Amino acid sequence: MKTVVSVSLGSRTRDHEATLSLLGETVRLRRQGTDGDLDRAAALIRSLDGGVDAIGLGGIDRYLVVRGRRYEIQDAARLAESAKLTPVVDGSGLKDTWERSLIESLHREGAIAAGQRVLMVSSMDRFGMAEAFERLGYSLVAGDLIFASHIHYPIRTTAELEELAAKLLPSWVKLPFHQLYPVGEAQVADADPKFREYFDAADIIAGDFHYIRRYLPDALAGKVVITNTTTPEDVALLQARGVSLLVTTTPVVDGRSFGTNVIEAALVAVSGVLPGEPDWPEVVARAGLQGTKRWLSAHPQGEIS
Repeated sequence: MKTVVSVSLGSRTRDHEATLSLLGETVRLRRQGTDGDLDRAAALIRSLDGGVDAIGLGGIDRYLVVRGRRYEIQDAARLAESAKLTPVVDGSGLKDTWERSLIESLHREGAIAAGQRVLMVSSMDRFGMAEAFERLGYSLVAGDLIFASHIHYPIRTTAELEELAAKLLPSWVKLPFHQLYPVGEAQVADADPKFREYFDAADIIAGDFHYIRRYLPDALAGKVVITNTTTPEDVALLQARGVSLLVTTTPVVDGRSFGTNVIEAALVAVSGVLPGEPDWPEVVARAGLQGTKRWLSAHPQGEIS
Protein backbone atom coordinates (compact mmCIF):
# COMPACT_ATOMS: atom_id res chain seq x y z
CA MET A 1 0.00 0.00 0.00
CA LYS A 2 1.26 3.46 -0.91
CA THR A 3 1.17 6.26 1.66
CA VAL A 4 0.90 9.98 1.01
CA VAL A 5 0.74 12.81 3.52
CA SER A 6 -0.52 16.32 3.00
CA VAL A 7 1.46 18.69 5.18
CA SER A 8 -0.90 21.63 5.51
CA LEU A 9 -0.56 25.16 6.80
CA GLY A 10 -4.21 24.85 7.79
CA SER A 11 -5.72 24.13 11.17
CA ARG A 12 -5.09 20.76 12.80
CA THR A 13 -8.82 20.56 13.54
CA ARG A 14 -9.30 19.56 9.88
CA ASP A 15 -6.91 16.56 10.00
CA HIS A 16 -8.20 13.34 8.46
CA GLU A 17 -7.12 9.91 7.24
CA ALA A 18 -8.66 7.70 4.55
CA THR A 19 -7.82 5.19 1.83
CA LEU A 20 -8.39 5.59 -1.90
CA SER A 21 -8.22 3.15 -4.81
CA LEU A 22 -6.32 4.71 -7.70
CA LEU A 23 -4.91 3.13 -10.87
CA GLY A 24 -5.42 -0.31 -9.37
CA GLU A 25 -3.59 0.41 -6.11
CA THR A 26 -4.74 1.33 -2.63
CA VAL A 27 -3.32 4.56 -1.24
CA ARG A 28 -3.44 5.65 2.37
CA LEU A 29 -4.10 9.40 2.58
CA ARG A 30 -3.29 11.52 5.61
CA ARG A 31 -3.66 15.23 6.19
CA GLN A 32 -1.63 16.90 8.97
CA GLY A 33 -2.20 20.55 9.73
CA THR A 34 0.46 22.80 11.27
CA ASP A 35 -1.72 25.78 12.27
CA GLY A 36 0.04 28.16 9.89
CA ASP A 37 3.51 27.47 11.31
CA LEU A 38 6.00 27.28 8.41
CA ASP A 39 8.83 26.01 10.62
CA ARG A 40 6.64 23.21 11.98
CA ALA A 41 5.57 22.31 8.45
CA ALA A 42 9.19 22.18 7.27
CA ALA A 43 10.17 19.99 10.23
CA LEU A 44 7.27 17.63 9.51
CA ILE A 45 8.29 17.33 5.86
CA ARG A 46 11.86 16.51 6.91
CA SER A 47 10.59 13.81 9.28
CA LEU A 48 8.47 12.24 6.51
CA ASP A 49 11.15 12.44 3.82
CA GLY A 50 12.03 8.96 2.60
CA GLY A 51 9.36 7.34 4.75
CA VAL A 52 6.29 7.99 2.58
CA ASP A 53 5.70 7.71 -1.16
CA ALA A 54 4.75 11.35 -1.82
CA ILE A 55 4.05 14.55 0.09
CA GLY A 56 1.44 17.18 -0.72
CA LEU A 57 1.70 20.83 0.22
CA GLY A 58 -1.65 21.76 1.73
CA GLY A 59 -2.96 25.24 2.40
CA ILE A 60 -0.31 26.75 0.12
CA ASP A 61 0.44 26.71 -3.60
CA ARG A 62 3.98 26.29 -4.80
CA TYR A 63 3.19 27.23 -8.39
CA LEU A 64 0.66 29.59 -9.91
CA VAL A 65 0.33 28.71 -13.59
CA VAL A 66 -1.15 31.45 -15.78
CA ARG A 67 -1.36 30.81 -19.54
CA GLY A 68 1.62 28.46 -19.38
CA ARG A 69 3.81 30.82 -17.33
CA ARG A 70 4.70 29.44 -13.91
CA TYR A 71 5.25 31.64 -10.85
CA GLU A 72 6.82 30.04 -7.75
CA ILE A 73 5.77 31.13 -4.25
CA GLN A 74 8.94 31.40 -2.20
CA ASP A 75 7.53 30.16 1.12
CA ALA A 76 6.24 27.04 -0.64
CA ALA A 77 9.54 26.47 -2.44
CA ARG A 78 11.35 26.51 0.90
CA LEU A 79 8.90 23.94 2.28
CA ALA A 80 9.30 21.66 -0.74
CA GLU A 81 13.07 21.84 -0.50
CA SER A 82 12.84 20.37 3.02
CA ALA A 83 12.44 16.96 1.36
CA LYS A 84 15.46 15.44 -0.39
CA LEU A 85 14.10 11.97 -1.27
CA THR A 86 10.30 12.06 -1.43
CA PRO A 87 8.53 14.00 -4.21
CA VAL A 88 6.58 17.04 -3.01
CA VAL A 89 3.64 18.36 -5.05
CA ASP A 90 1.09 21.12 -4.59
CA GLY A 91 -1.88 20.19 -6.81
CA SER A 92 -1.17 22.68 -9.61
CA GLY A 93 -0.73 19.82 -12.08
CA LEU A 94 -4.29 18.66 -11.43
CA LYS A 95 -5.78 22.15 -11.45
CA ASP A 96 -4.46 22.81 -14.94
CA THR A 97 -5.70 19.50 -16.38
CA TRP A 98 -8.50 17.78 -14.47
CA GLU A 99 -10.34 20.87 -13.18
CA ARG A 100 -10.53 22.31 -16.68
CA SER A 101 -12.12 19.05 -17.88
CA LEU A 102 -14.57 19.00 -14.97
CA ILE A 103 -16.05 22.38 -15.93
CA GLU A 104 -16.51 21.10 -19.48
CA SER A 105 -18.29 18.00 -18.15
CA LEU A 106 -20.63 20.02 -15.91
CA HIS A 107 -21.48 22.21 -18.89
CA ARG A 108 -22.23 19.24 -21.17
CA GLU A 109 -24.43 17.64 -18.52
CA GLY A 110 -26.45 20.82 -18.02
CA ALA A 111 -25.57 21.19 -14.34
CA ILE A 112 -24.40 24.71 -15.25
CA ALA A 113 -25.24 26.81 -18.31
CA ALA A 114 -23.56 29.38 -20.55
CA GLY A 115 -24.46 32.94 -19.64
CA GLN A 116 -24.46 32.29 -15.90
CA ARG A 117 -22.40 34.67 -13.79
CA VAL A 118 -19.33 33.08 -12.17
CA LEU A 119 -17.39 34.43 -9.21
CA MET A 120 -14.00 32.74 -9.00
CA VAL A 121 -12.66 33.80 -5.62
CA SER A 122 -9.12 33.25 -6.93
CA SER A 123 -8.20 32.49 -10.53
CA MET A 124 -4.43 32.80 -10.67
CA ASP A 125 -4.24 29.46 -8.87
CA ARG A 126 -6.94 27.91 -11.11
CA PHE A 127 -6.34 29.50 -14.49
CA GLY A 128 -7.45 26.36 -16.33
CA MET A 129 -10.87 26.57 -14.68
CA ALA A 130 -11.15 30.28 -15.48
CA GLU A 131 -10.25 29.62 -19.12
CA ALA A 132 -12.86 26.86 -19.36
CA PHE A 133 -15.61 29.11 -18.00
CA GLU A 134 -14.68 31.92 -20.38
CA ARG A 135 -14.42 29.69 -23.45
CA LEU A 136 -17.82 28.13 -22.76
CA GLY A 137 -19.57 31.50 -22.59
CA TYR A 138 -19.92 32.23 -18.87
CA SER A 139 -19.73 35.74 -17.42
CA LEU A 140 -16.54 35.63 -15.35
CA VAL A 141 -15.45 37.71 -12.37
CA ALA A 142 -12.02 36.80 -11.03
CA GLY A 143 -11.70 37.94 -7.43
CA ASP A 144 -7.93 37.75 -7.00
CA LEU A 145 -7.52 41.44 -6.15
CA ILE A 146 -10.71 41.48 -4.08
CA PHE A 147 -9.94 38.53 -1.81
CA ALA A 148 -6.13 38.56 -1.71
CA SER A 149 -5.58 42.34 -1.57
CA HIS A 150 -9.02 43.69 -0.50
CA ILE A 151 -9.14 45.92 -3.57
CA HIS A 152 -12.66 46.23 -5.00
CA TYR A 153 -11.63 45.51 -8.56
CA PRO A 154 -13.30 42.59 -10.35
CA ILE A 155 -11.23 41.10 -13.19
CA ARG A 156 -13.53 40.13 -16.07
CA THR A 157 -11.36 38.40 -18.69
CA THR A 158 -8.52 35.90 -18.65
CA ALA A 159 -6.51 38.29 -20.83
CA GLU A 160 -6.70 40.93 -18.09
CA LEU A 161 -5.94 38.25 -15.49
CA GLU A 162 -2.84 37.23 -17.44
CA GLU A 163 -1.71 40.85 -17.73
CA LEU A 164 -2.18 41.50 -14.01
CA ALA A 165 -0.43 38.24 -13.11
CA ALA A 166 2.64 39.30 -15.10
CA LYS A 167 2.69 42.64 -13.26
CA LEU A 168 1.82 41.50 -9.74
CA LEU A 169 2.92 37.93 -9.17
CA PRO A 170 6.71 38.48 -9.38
CA SER A 171 6.39 40.56 -6.19
CA TRP A 172 3.42 38.75 -4.63
CA VAL A 173 5.24 35.40 -4.60
CA LYS A 174 7.92 36.91 -2.35
CA LEU A 175 5.43 37.97 0.34
CA PRO A 176 4.85 35.92 3.51
CA PHE A 177 2.09 33.56 2.43
CA HIS A 178 -0.24 34.42 5.31
CA GLN A 179 -0.61 37.90 3.79
CA LEU A 180 -2.22 36.36 0.70
CA TYR A 181 -4.24 33.46 2.04
CA PRO A 182 -5.95 32.35 5.27
CA VAL A 183 -3.78 29.86 7.16
CA GLY A 184 -4.04 28.17 10.55
CA GLU A 185 -6.87 29.39 12.75
CA ALA A 186 -7.93 31.91 10.09
CA GLN A 187 -9.38 28.92 8.21
CA VAL A 188 -11.87 28.20 10.98
CA ALA A 189 -12.62 31.76 12.13
CA ASP A 190 -16.11 33.20 11.77
CA ALA A 191 -16.94 34.29 8.23
CA ASP A 192 -16.65 37.99 7.37
CA PRO A 193 -19.29 38.82 4.72
CA LYS A 194 -17.75 42.16 3.71
CA PHE A 195 -17.61 41.14 0.02
CA ARG A 196 -21.26 40.07 -0.03
CA GLU A 197 -22.04 42.08 -3.19
CA TYR A 198 -19.85 39.83 -5.32
CA PHE A 199 -21.44 36.66 -3.95
CA ASP A 200 -24.93 38.13 -4.41
CA ALA A 201 -24.26 38.95 -8.07
CA ALA A 202 -23.04 35.43 -8.95
CA ASP A 203 -24.93 32.33 -10.00
CA ILE A 204 -21.84 30.12 -9.56
CA ILE A 205 -19.15 30.54 -6.89
CA ALA A 206 -15.96 28.67 -7.71
CA GLY A 207 -12.46 28.18 -6.39
CA ASP A 208 -10.62 27.64 -3.15
CA PHE A 209 -12.95 26.73 -0.28
CA HIS A 210 -11.03 28.60 2.41
CA TYR A 211 -11.45 31.89 0.52
CA ILE A 212 -15.15 31.08 0.04
CA ARG A 213 -15.64 30.21 3.71
CA ARG A 214 -13.64 33.20 4.98
CA TYR A 215 -16.03 35.65 3.28
CA LEU A 216 -19.21 33.57 3.16
CA PRO A 217 -22.39 35.68 3.38
CA ASP A 218 -25.47 34.54 5.31
CA ALA A 219 -27.56 33.72 2.24
CA LEU A 220 -26.58 31.89 -0.96
CA ALA A 221 -30.01 30.66 -1.99
CA GLY A 222 -30.08 28.76 -5.27
CA LYS A 223 -26.39 29.16 -6.02
CA VAL A 224 -23.89 26.57 -7.29
CA VAL A 225 -20.57 26.18 -5.44
CA ILE A 226 -17.63 24.47 -7.19
CA THR A 227 -14.74 23.86 -4.79
CA ASN A 228 -12.93 21.12 -2.82
CA THR A 229 -11.48 20.29 0.64
CA THR A 230 -14.95 20.23 2.17
CA THR A 231 -15.73 18.38 5.40
CA PRO A 232 -19.22 17.27 6.48
CA GLU A 233 -19.37 20.41 8.63
CA ASP A 234 -18.57 22.55 5.58
CA VAL A 235 -21.33 20.86 3.59
CA ALA A 236 -23.80 21.54 6.40
CA LEU A 237 -22.69 25.19 6.47
CA LEU A 238 -23.29 25.61 2.72
CA GLN A 239 -26.64 23.86 3.00
CA ALA A 240 -27.70 26.20 5.81
CA ARG A 241 -26.81 29.16 3.59
CA GLY A 242 -29.18 27.84 0.90
CA VAL A 243 -26.66 26.58 -1.68
CA SER A 244 -28.47 24.53 -4.33
CA LEU A 245 -25.65 22.43 -5.80
CA LEU A 246 -22.22 21.64 -4.35
CA VAL A 247 -19.58 20.28 -6.72
CA THR A 248 -16.24 19.12 -5.33
CA THR A 249 -13.51 18.82 -7.92
CA THR A 250 -11.88 15.90 -6.11
CA PRO A 251 -13.58 12.68 -4.99
CA VAL A 252 -15.34 12.50 -1.63
CA VAL A 253 -13.57 9.90 0.51
CA ASP A 254 -15.04 8.93 3.89
CA GLY A 255 -17.28 11.97 3.92
CA ARG A 256 -14.85 14.68 2.82
CA SER A 257 -13.15 15.87 -0.33
CA PHE A 258 -9.38 16.11 -0.13
CA GLY A 259 -7.36 18.92 -1.68
CA THR A 260 -5.86 18.64 -5.15
CA ASN A 261 -2.41 18.36 -3.53
CA VAL A 262 -3.42 15.07 -1.85
CA ILE A 263 -4.88 13.51 -5.00
CA GLU A 264 -1.90 14.70 -7.04
CA ALA A 265 0.47 13.16 -4.48
CA ALA A 266 -1.48 9.88 -4.69
CA LEU A 267 -1.17 9.86 -8.49
CA VAL A 268 2.56 10.48 -8.23
CA ALA A 269 2.90 7.69 -5.66
CA VAL A 270 1.19 5.05 -7.80
CA SER A 271 2.50 6.13 -11.21
CA GLY A 272 5.99 7.44 -10.54
CA VAL A 273 5.19 10.29 -12.96
CA LEU A 274 5.56 13.90 -11.83
CA PRO A 275 3.39 16.83 -12.92
CA GLY A 276 5.02 18.56 -15.87
CA GLU A 277 6.49 15.38 -17.29
CA PRO A 278 5.26 14.39 -20.78
CA ASP A 279 3.20 11.44 -19.51
CA TRP A 280 1.38 13.41 -16.81
CA PRO A 281 -1.79 14.25 -18.81
CA GLU A 282 -2.15 10.57 -19.75
CA VAL A 283 -1.77 9.52 -16.08
CA VAL A 284 -4.51 11.97 -15.07
CA ALA A 285 -6.77 10.68 -17.86
CA ARG A 286 -6.21 7.02 -16.91
CA ALA A 287 -6.98 7.72 -13.26
CA GLY A 288 -10.64 8.30 -14.14
CA LEU A 289 -11.03 10.94 -11.46
CA GLN A 290 -14.57 11.90 -10.56
CA GLY A 291 -15.78 15.04 -8.87
CA THR A 292 -18.87 14.79 -6.71
CA LYS A 293 -22.13 16.66 -7.34
CA ARG A 294 -24.54 16.98 -4.46
CA TRP A 295 -27.86 18.80 -4.44
CA LEU A 296 -28.17 20.53 -1.07
CA SER A 297 -31.71 21.77 -1.64
CA ALA A 298 -34.67 19.90 -3.10
CA HIS A 299 -34.09 18.98 -6.73
CA PRO A 300 -35.80 16.43 -8.96
CA GLN A 301 -32.49 14.88 -9.94
CA GLY A 302 -31.59 14.15 -6.33
CA GLU A 303 -27.94 13.53 -5.54
CA ILE A 304 -25.52 12.89 -8.38
CA SER A 305 -22.08 11.44 -7.87
